[in-house]
Amino acid sequence: MAFRRRARRDLTTEQQLARGPMDLIFLALVVLLTVIGLIMLLSASFAIAMYDSYPGIDTGGNPYYYLIHQGGFALAGVIIMYVISRVDYQYFRLLSVPALIGSVVLLLLIFTPLGRSANGARRWLWLGFTFQPSEIAKVAVIMFFAARLSKRSDELKAPRKWSRRTLTGRIGAALDRIGFLELVPYGLIMLGILFLLYKEPHMSAMILVLVGAASVLLVSGVSLGWFAAAGTLVGAALWFIITQTAYMTKRINVWLDPTVDLQGDGFQPWQSRIAIGSGGLLGKGLGNSIQKYQFLPEMQNDCIFAIICEELGLIGACVIIALFMLLIIRGYWLAIHARDRFGTLLIVGIITLLAAQVFFNIGVVTGVIPTTGISLPFFSYGGTALVIQLAEMGIVLSVSRQIAAPKVE
Repeated sequence: MAFRRRARRDLTTEQQLARGPMDLIFLALVVLLTVIGLIMLLSASFAIAMYDSYPGIDTGGNPYYYLIHQGGFALAGVIIMYVISRVDYQYFRLLSVPALIGSVVLLLLIFTPLGRSANGARRWLWLGFTFQPSEIAKVAVIMFFAARLSKRSDELKAPRKWSRRTLTGRIGAALDRIGFLELVPYGLIMLGILFLLYKEPHMSAMILVLVGAASVLLVSGVSLGWFAAAGTLVGAALWFIITQTAYMTKRINVWLDPTVDLQGDGFQPWQSRIAIGSGGLLGKGLGNSIQKYQFLPEMQNDCIFAIICEELGLIGACVIIALFMLLIIRGYWLAIHARDRFGTLLIVGIITLLAAQVFFNIGVVTGVIPTTGISLPFFSYGGTALVIQLAEMGIVLSVSRQIAAPKVE
């Protein structure tokens, strides 16, 4: 015991802070959602795995195929989450630039022979295993923006000097005064990443990258006027794309009325609504879904929430939503109490990204918003996505270890 106390005294202040207790409430909610997600994945995928009927995946008729694979990734993800939670989160500030550069390189590699295509999209990369680089890009953008914007207050105290004698100087001073020049580097980074995602194409990843980056910019103190201007621009762009692109127009029409194409794009949302409606208040019982017997497409992935509603009913679905809400609220609470600005921005970006994924997935399944292709965190099948989600939770837990320390501006 004396040796342990002496060894602890030999640690630096930063090292001692990084070894503080993690937030057990946040950890418990993450583990609980992961366990429930595995149970629901088994229930949703049992039939499709047994019939070996999903294109591109050979289950060998093993009904536990999806559970075994996802369970292995879940175990690896929990271990990675714990390891990351033990790391002083200030190191993520140093890793932000390499992470951003690495994510761009991985996105570029998709367009090489290492890239893999499916359903008309080239989103996957093969490096001994298959994964989507967009999952890494989402958190890399948040890390970089959080690291850079955490120093924003100091940079604003040292305004640039512009010559009033030249037109260039006067224009520069005006743009600097309204904050435009400050946003240029972030805008260029976003445009580059969004362009690569657009070329895949991967519209859902574009939405999530925008949401994560915007949340960090907003909390850092960027003027609301810029968000209003950006929102207007994005809204106009979306309106143009929807009205001028036959594919998007059809998607909106199907969202408004799935019966216009029940043999095509309207089949999935229609079957999803049948599953939700047939669940009623209490559901048919765990494992008793009818829609999972190859009636509902993507029941183990994007549409797993419909199976939850069918088997657990409205009450069970509300419990799942409540658990997500508690996790999100607890995450924002940790952001408010973070030791420094970097920790706050880091958590805000990660939790907002999680909240957006939950909202968009449930919104699509219930018919509130058009199809986006965004999966449900901790529930939908996808090993690398689950590992990265748990790694992100590890970053939040790493920040939580230092919330008892005095705040650093």
